[in-house]
Amino acid sequence: MPLLLSGRTFRRDLERSKALALYAPLEGGAETRLLRRMRACGYHTEMSSVRGLGDPEVFLLGLHGIRPPHLGHQRVGKEAAVGEVQMVMPQLGPALSGPNPVLIWLLEGQVLSAAERSSLLALCEREPRLHFVLEMGGSRNLRWQPLADLGIS
Repeated sequence: MPLLLSGRTFRRDLERSKALALYAPLEGGAETRLLRRMRACGYHTEMSSVRGLGDPEVFLLGLHGIRPPHLGHQRVGKEAAVGEVQMVMPQLGPALSGPNPVLIWLLEGQVLSAAERSSLLALCEREPRLHFVLEMGGSRNLRWQPLADLGIS
């Protein structure tokens, strides 16, 4: 398959639309080959799940806080296990400091709402070096389409 050998069509479509919705065969392998091709073209790649992502702009680009998981009913008072908010550095801070384009590969993209998908598109428009690939589920053949074509309704 010439597609998996070179990845030129995938790269061209990604650079044109900035964000792609990807449908990959469930046995896997195609995604890894595409990631390797993008790294070979000079992209800095990051892979993550969309579950727990929250606001993508804050999670990827801003200093944000996280709170430990809730421990159930606890005593209120001095010894209460409320959990302290800890500040976390932006995930893409070091990656965007260099000159290379950045590709964020997001797994389980089918759980995102239309508003969350539109915020990813808006983030691509504000930061020209940032690109997203959103895995939207399985398919018999490897295929993709611009994320904007999924509809934001």
